[in-house]
Amino acid sequence: MRERHRENAPGAWYVDRDCINCKAAQTVAPGLIIERGGQSVFAHQPESASELIAAWRARLLCPTASIHAEGLSDPPPDIFPEPMTDGVFRLGFNARHSWGAHSFFVTRARGNAMIDAPRWTKHVVEAIEARGGLAMVLLTHRDDVADAERYASHFGARVFIHDDDRAAAPYASDIFKGREPIALDDDLRVIPLPGHTKGSVGYLFDERCLFSGDSLSWSFEQSNLRASRQVCWYSWPEQIDSLRRLAEQRFEWVFAGHGGSIHLAEAEMHARLLALVARMERE
Repeated sequence: MRERHRENAPGAWYVDRDCINCKAAQTVAPGLIIERGGQSVFAHQPESASELIAAWRARLLCPTASIHAEGLSDPPPDIFPEPMTDGVFRLGFNARHSWGAHSFFVTRARGNAMIDAPRWTKHVVEAIEARGGLAMVLLTHRDDVADAERYASHFGARVFIHDDDRAAAPYASDIFKGREPIALDDDLRVIPLPGHTKGSVGYLFDERCLFSGDSLSWSFEQSNLRASRQVCWYSWPEQIDSLRRLAEQRFEWVFAGHGGSIHLAEAEMHARLLALVARMERE
């Protein structure tokens, strides 16, 4: 039990001072866990069954193990993988060396896929084995690789990354080039999104689910799509252009590495994406 940050609400649940403010906990427990005093803290104690589940999810995914619950028993079963929509799960167990990025798992008849990677844990391995194993590890960019190599080696999975970020995954088996969308299968497409990094990409599954890495996310505070200029490591103009081209695609889910994930009707998602591009151009 490390030192409780003073900004936590009184009670059994708290975040300690070792928090690196990766914001992952805030995105799985919005409103319950907030940013205050330069890090995540509990705004209030869990008050409902759903908030208690959210608190446990935050605890299990925290990359620095900074979330604590005094005097409480073991977590409920099946906290992770977290079902998001048909065939899509959030894996949890976020890795510190990818700054707490979320990773996801997709069940597919022609081979299951992991999008980015969590830290290596027995729980994740057993969950993937129970769902039929892993055929593909799809890396969105260099920052969120985490323990991808270990998962790929264990399951004999192919690893995909763009050529411009391939140095982060020298073990990758499949390398993309260029900036045009590429069909990986009937239900899976890679969409280059240079900007956050030179080799950033998104993956579009089933014409409805976009795995956006760090190129696009949902802000619970603003209730809107967002992209961050402050953590754009390669080119903000390129990122604007990438998201403008992304609007040519149609999808209803955004699953983000950093930041919130969201479901909207396809038409609303498209309109909000175009509005985001317009805001980015004015910055």
